[in-house]
Amino acid sequence: MAINAKTTQEFVPIKEIRQGVVILKDNSLRSIVMASSLNFALKSAEEQQSIIYQFQNFLNSLDFSVQIFIQSRKLDIRPYIALLEGRLKEQVSDIMKMQTREYIEFIKKFTENSNIMTKTFFVVVPYSPAVITTGGISSVLGKKKTQAQGAEDRLAQFEEHRSQLEQRVGVVAQGLVRCGVRSVELGTEEIVELFYKIFNPGDTEKPIPLS
Repeated sequence: MAINAKTTQEFVPIKEIRQGVVILKDNSLRSIVMASSLNFALKSAEEQQSIIYQFQNFLNSLDFSVQIFIQSRKLDIRPYIALLEGRLKEQVSDIMKMQTREYIEFIKKFTENSNIMTKTFFVVVPYSPAVITTGGISSVLGKKKTQAQGAEDRLAQFEEHRSQLEQRVGVVAQGLVRCGVRSVELGTEEIVELFYKIFNPGDTEKPIPLS
């Protein structure tokens, strides 16, 4: 009995990632904005009310939907340990070597016994191009024109859609600033890394493929 095994890629709705834009299989576009966090509990009552009011105004001002995504991951302490081990080799004083070595062991044991998590906040901004259907002679001529221009037409269309998406990203960024939240739009490599970590949560040892 033949089993039709499907790869993981077939279940992912992403067609490609180009110029910091996620293109889905239905040809809709997505930009991903990483946002900073706020320590809301440390704010005064007046500041909390102001933040809530600004965030409410921000949501009400949008004429398109957005998705807020929070990624929680266990803290990867390996880069910091590698940095400390490099500093250890540079030490010339025996006392400093001993203190650095003890500090490295302390950090290792502390992170092993404590479940330290990091949280990253993202806002996904969508744009779905309007689908225009025509019939008759105009449809036939349109097909011939598309075949003649080929990739040039597709590139121009992508740039037009990306421009519309960037306008939405600007609206979101401005709204977040009013709430006291900084934001930055992810580039292609950063988006690839984000999705790689989402679909490979336990695969932290291997380098992230970018193609």
